[in-house]
Amino acid sequence: MDVMKRKIGKSGIEVSAMGTGCWAIGGPAFEKDGTPIGWGDVNDEDSLRGLQTAMDMGITLFDTSNMYGTGHSESLIGQAIKGRRDKVVISTKFGWVFDPVTRTKLGWDVSPAYIRKSCEYSLKRLGTDYIDVYFLHVYFYDREKTEEVRQTLEELVQEGKIRTYGWSTDDVDSARVFAPGPHCGAVQHGQNIFEDNAAMLELCDEYDLASFNRGPLAMGLLTGKFRPETTLKDNDIRGKNAPEYMKFFKDGRPNPEFLSKVESIREILTEGGRTPAQGALGWLWARSPRTIPIPGFKTPKQVMDNAKALGYGPLSEQQMEEISRILDGMR
Repeated sequence: MDVMKRKIGKSGIEVSAMGTGCWAIGGPAFEKDGTPIGWGDVNDEDSLRGLQTAMDMGITLFDTSNMYGTGHSESLIGQAIKGRRDKVVISTKFGWVFDPVTRTKLGWDVSPAYIRKSCEYSLKRLGTDYIDVYFLHVYFYDREKTEEVRQTLEELVQEGKIRTYGWSTDDVDSARVFAPGPHCGAVQHGQNIFEDNAAMLELCDEYDLASFNRGPLAMGLLTGKFRPETTLKDNDIRGKNAPEYMKFFKDGRPNPEFLSKVESIREILTEGGRTPAQGALGWLWARSPRTIPIPGFKTPKQVMDNAKALGYGPLSEQQMEEISRILDGMR
């Protein structure tokens, strides 16, 4: 299937212009204090069918982390791509230390030895001998101490363990530390209609990096399916025990402020037969030629609906201007 393509920065690796985010399919995971950092219960058969659906529809990029379900997401991808590793591009992440039995995050470690150890474990779970894109997942790590991390990643490139690397962070100054690396090809950051990180996109232009868009659908809010009375389960990261940074949901329900914004632009997003989610993905493609949204999923239908956005492509300049005008007026 011929779908819109984009390149992972100066690595030159070509992928479908949209990836499949695999955080949710990892299943439940928690901070040490019990705060959920997963998306609640999932069905592995649905997850595997969803991964297959993505491949059938021309999606070639799969984004995960060793922390998603404390390794479970990587293992599912390993099952799904068996026998066709050369047809897909895998990005995964490192940095967190966890207990896979209790599915609990214990802390973090980005020492050279632990990076190498994490890489080997991810390779084993993924059933492959190389990782295409390897992201530092500890977003708050002291940027002045990252030279050793970057050097370790450069060594892994030379050894054929990884092809390119980047940092998963919303902090531009942190991303700037990694950006000059000879084999740094991407940065992963929050980017959607409500969170436009213009400075990060400028950095991507400056250093020839791909922009992997985390949260492209605002944690699901931009699908347009949520109502004021919708209630999320307690083990869902959007539930009533959500972490403090979860601004799109409050007390286990959609945040009324953002629900109102979704409704205000729904008509524009759905022009030409798109769903709200497809319109939101089109906004990202129109925002920059470097953006690669990575919406997550729990069901094959969600994968299919997201993938169909590729057929519509970017929003028009007029649609982008109208959305900007409406949202600016609501600030």
